[in-house]
Amino acid sequence: MTNLTKIITLILVGLTDHPPTMNGLFVLFLLIYLMTLITNLIIFFLVITDYHLHNPMYFFLSNLAFLDMSYSSVSGPRMLFDLVTKKRSISLPACTAQVFFYVYFTCSELLLLSAMSYDRYIAICHPLHYTQIMSWRMCGHLTVIIWVFGFIYSLVHTLCSLRLYFCGPNSIHSFFCDLPHLFQITCTDPTINIVLIFALGGGVGLTAFLFTFLPYVSIFRTILHIRGKTGKLKAFSTCTSHLLVVFIFYGSIIFIYFVPTSTNMFGANKLFSVISALINPLSNPLIYSLRNSDLKAAFRRTLNP
Repeated sequence: MTNLTKIITLILVGLTDHPPTMNGLFVLFLLIYLMTLITNLIIFFLVITDYHLHNPMYFFLSNLAFLDMSYSSVSGPRMLFDLVTKKRSISLPACTAQVFFYVYFTCSELLLLSAMSYDRYIAICHPLHYTQIMSWRMCGHLTVIIWVFGFIYSLVHTLCSLRLYFCGPNSIHSFFCDLPHLFQITCTDPTINIVLIFALGGGVGLTAFLFTFLPYVSIFRTILHIRGKTGKLKAFSTCTSHLLVVFIFYGSIIFIYFVPTSTNMFGANKLFSVISALINPLSNPLIYSLRNSDLKAAFRRTLNP
């Protein structure tokens, strides 16, 4: 019988081994991370302090900003640390914690985007009942459900990942820990975990997908019947911003979790991991702020009280 030694330290291969490239990536990703924190923090601050933004749409947007700050902080600081120190080792407990928070924030954002779609559906298709349906009580309940369900969902996957035993290669071909990366190096058969991702993750993802996109059938039908050009353009602007965020988010998640990985796909997998972990949290505030006149007006009022 082969004597298997349990591995308690893993190696994050990262994006490159070329020192000049690593220095350039450090500067680039540091700027991206700082911009992510600053832009999302500005949106979060504006929604809290400006009473003109005290409505359900911006309440959910402030939650999205907080999620994006948290989301990028799961992998961003660790990657920057590794690029500077060239120290790529990570303990198994730290790797498991990173998996938990990454899955937690991913699931929560998935559900939050569905809630934002429902909010736009009520606002555009049932404007007379909007304040009654989307009350602060309703918004609070939806937010609690999103955060609690995301926690439970992530906890299930994280606890199931504890059954994995690592005894062979300990190199993760990425800059952070995630479930598909662990499946590639475990000595345990990960079939149960993979089935759980496709069954539970696919079910949650499909449900969130339907709740996100189906309302837009009615939304676009209603927008086309709006007579005023200004009202029609404003409705299209808020909807297209949300849809653009949704398409980018879903595209990266589907590739990471539902496209089979192989040695030939490491490069593409790293690219989509960068998009998911670093680019998405920055693109969300930029998309909303650049296309939203209310946020721009609130920012001007803050600068010129």
